[in-house]
Amino acid sequence: MEVHGSGFRRILLLALCISGIWSAYIYQGVLQETLSTKRFGPDEKRFEHLAFLNLAQSVVCLIWSYIMIKLWSNAGNGGAPWWTYWSAGITNTIGPAMGIEALKYISYPAQVLAKSSKMIPVMLMGTLVYGIRYTFPEYMCTFLVAGGVSIFALLKTSSKTISKLAHPNAPLGYALCSLNLAFDGFTNATQDSIASRYPKTEAWDIMLGMNLWGTIYNIIYMFGLPQGIGFEAIQFCKLHPEAAWDILKYCICGAVGQNFIFMTISNFGSLANTTITTTRKFVSIVVSSVMSGNPLSLKQWGCVSMVFGGLAYQIYLKWKKLQRVEKKKQKS
Repeated sequence: MEVHGSGFRRILLLALCISGIWSAYIYQGVLQETLSTKRFGPDEKRFEHLAFLNLAQSVVCLIWSYIMIKLWSNAGNGGAPWWTYWSAGITNTIGPAMGIEALKYISYPAQVLAKSSKMIPVMLMGTLVYGIRYTFPEYMCTFLVAGGVSIFALLKTSSKTISKLAHPNAPLGYALCSLNLAFDGFTNATQDSIASRYPKTEAWDIMLGMNLWGTIYNIIYMFGLPQGIGFEAIQFCKLHPEAAWDILKYCICGAVGQNFIFMTISNFGSLANTTITTTRKFVSIVVSSVMSGNPLSLKQWGCVSMVFGGLAYQIYLKWKKLQRVEKKKQKS
């Protein structure tokens, strides 16, 4: 949904997008951390079936995207058929599941920091597989992010934070986050390929197709396989309504957040969206440290600053590149 008009209206719209993305995803992060660490009910049971969140999220976003298409979509025919998303749906099911399972083994700030290093596998693959040469500033960004995440992982985590984890195991937690990033890379590349083959495809069409296949795959995994945990997760929610309510709020936050992300990209471009989501991740770490009782040492805050300093520099480089492209267009 694109909005055209005066500069003041665009400023108001940008403020709405920023507040929407920040509030939805910061609160979703709080809920995610609550569901992974809290003990529910008088029996003080943990919600061990974190992968179930992905099924619930897929179902809610599937319904949400269908409603949005009916209300706002102008694409009509010509978009990508629903079946084209089957392969991206597989990696989009496995990747986030690994990312959320990592919260059993590492703290929420550590998970956010690890998942912020998406540029590292992208540049490694580009250099080793495709022979792409990057500029020195781009390598500097990667060095800052990789160094910050690595040092953070090696530093000692506070005993208070470790006591909240279900199964503390830093190597396993970071390995799951790395696999999450690898699968996300394939998902993003496949989505870009679909969008280039079917130019009339809108963001809501992608959201519908991805979540349709995500729902199918998650239902098979949760309920169709012998080791499926779907029935156990539902039983847990029946016994602990508070957990069920947190899961519902988690899913609604995800759907609302995606809505504002699509609105930001369509009106202000992907660079503005990257800037907003990156700063949101930093704020999420601050909120987790202050409100959720995950204290970070001065050295750990230094690592966080390294990572987000690298990300901020990367955003600046992209902005400079866009400026050069715009100048070339004006001259021609």
